[in-house]
Amino acid sequence: MESSIYTIRKSFLIPLGLAVLLSFVLLASALFLQLPTAKTIILAGFLLPVCIIFAESSLRKVYVTEDAVKVSKLFRSKRLNYAELTAIDTIQVRKRVFVSLSSEKDFMILSNSYEQFGLLVKQLVTKVPEAVVSDETRQLAENPPIKCSDVFSAWLAVAVLTLIIFVQLRGVF
Repeated sequence: MESSIYTIRKSFLIPLGLAVLLSFVLLASALFLQLPTAKTIILAGFLLPVCIIFAESSLRKVYVTEDAVKVSKLFRSKRLNYAELTAIDTIQVRKRVFVSLSSEKDFMILSNSYEQFGLLVKQLVTKVPEAVVSDETRQLAENPPIKCSDVFSAWLAVAVLTLIIFVQLRGVF
């Protein structure tokens, strides 16, 4: 049984991974410079959710097979058979798009954070029963919006962290 696999866009994962790495460098420099404990604790508190977001994003996958769609996430996965689906709807807020797949027992939400999101939606639309797909979802499959604000935000975080590290270490070297 052949399946298509979709992952979160690399254009987002690369700066997010750099932000995680720079956060560890910043934490190490705070420990090395013996900054106040409160600053170190706040930095460590910031680092934990960033690491979780990175791990969750880098491990998230959508598998579109002949009979079902499966989402694999950190420590969990969910599968919906096409025959069980009762609705596929779309919600769009500016360039952010969410496609919800619903059955009587469960649901799944996919966002346009996935690479080749348009192809993912097209595949779903062709594989599911025609009656469950909303008109908005059909239109989205033909013309998916391109979202780049999350990539910009991740690169902005990299720039800010780099600046903080530079300011913090400039007197040491």
